[in-house]
Amino acid sequence: MTRLTSWVESANSADTDFPLNNLPYGVFSTNRLEARCGVAIGDMVLDMAALEEAGIVTIGDDPVFDVPYWNDVMEMGSDTWASLRARLIELLITDAPEQAKVAPHLVPLSEAELHLPIAVSEYTDFYAGMQHAKNMGAILRGSPDLPANWLHIPVGYNGRASSVVVSGTEINRPNGQRKAPDAEMPSFGPSTRLDIELEMGAIVGTGTPMGHPITVDEADALIFGYVLLNDWSARDIQGWEYQPLGPFQGKAFGTTISPWIVTAAALDPFRTPTPPREKQLLPYLDSTVDGLYDIELTVSMQPEGAVAATTITKTNYNRMYYSAAEQLCHHAVGGCGMNPGDLLGSGTISGPVAGEYGSLMEISWAGRDPFTLTTGETRTFIEDGDTLTLSGHAQGDGFRIGFGDCAGKIVPAVEFP
Repeated sequence: MTRLTSWVESANSADTDFPLNNLPYGVFSTNRLEARCGVAIGDMVLDMAALEEAGIVTIGDDPVFDVPYWNDVMEMGSDTWASLRARLIELLITDAPEQAKVAPHLVPLSEAELHLPIAVSEYTDFYAGMQHAKNMGAILRGSPDLPANWLHIPVGYNGRASSVVVSGTEINRPNGQRKAPDAEMPSFGPSTRLDIELEMGAIVGTGTPMGHPITVDEADALIFGYVLLNDWSARDIQGWEYQPLGPFQGKAFGTTISPWIVTAAALDPFRTPTPPREKQLLPYLDSTVDGLYDIELTVSMQPEGAVAATTITKTNYNRMYYSAAEQLCHHAVGGCGMNPGDLLGSGTISGPVAGEYGSLMEISWAGRDPFTLTTGETRTFIEDGDTLTLSGHAQGDGFRIGFGDCAGKIVPAVEFP
């Protein structure tokens, strides 16, 4: 893909997450502006509500950008998404005729507070990374063999939309029941095996009515864009509660997403195929398009007071076995209605070697193999004061399509009862 240049000079740096090729969507506020829709470009954010009020960008009969979410735009469908993106490129490209009209509506990102970019309708998390599934089997059951259904369906569970928060939000260590292997009874208290899960989140742009299945290709066209996603996990609470119905409190206390929605259109040049199937999927999961993306991913950990963070894993979204479109198709195939603003977590993204594992459960092998940070401290799971940061980008020729950070700091559990 050809690198596009902009009259916003910072957007032309090879190191920025937000070149003109990207144009991710978010929600921001300042000391003088209430939360509204914005578009990241270099080290600035373009105030879409102001552009709309000035008549520079209009996509409907009523205002859609003076609200703290992109759901109204998403509901307008893919034709509107395409025309909006084309209009933004037209306004921001080098030598754009309307530069003088647009420039007053740029706000420095350094002055902006970022918010959740969507009103999250529902949240579903999947378990669709093969290496992660094999690692968890080896850790928990002593065998890397996959569950009988795993090679046939994207396994998932319904999560909590109310616990989805934007990057930078502190997360309280959760309280809950946990039971030591040699204990006769469970105990109650703060989780001692607090973890992350490195994931991508797909955002459903246009929904489907209840009772209406969709193909994988149709599902792909319904996805508005992607965010980084950290599905915080309390492994001790989860381990005690998950049989027979799966995760509950161990996953319900916090899910952090990056503040910028990178559109499917911006990522389209970086599509990659899903891996060869070990078992042929049933025909309803067939697709004619490549469903994964070449997105480099990194996780870092920074203890409170540390000068710098330590990179603890590097991997790639192309390690997944199932695509977001396959997950969405399977989600709707039984008649489940999907809504604009639904968030689908990919499942933990782990590569084939230890340096690519997407959770501390795998990195420390359930606490048996502590790892050392650049500070000299060791970790097996997260301690209070630790900040975990997910970052990611697709690398083009002289530019990158980035997501911004997906960060969260763990603070002590609330005393209870």
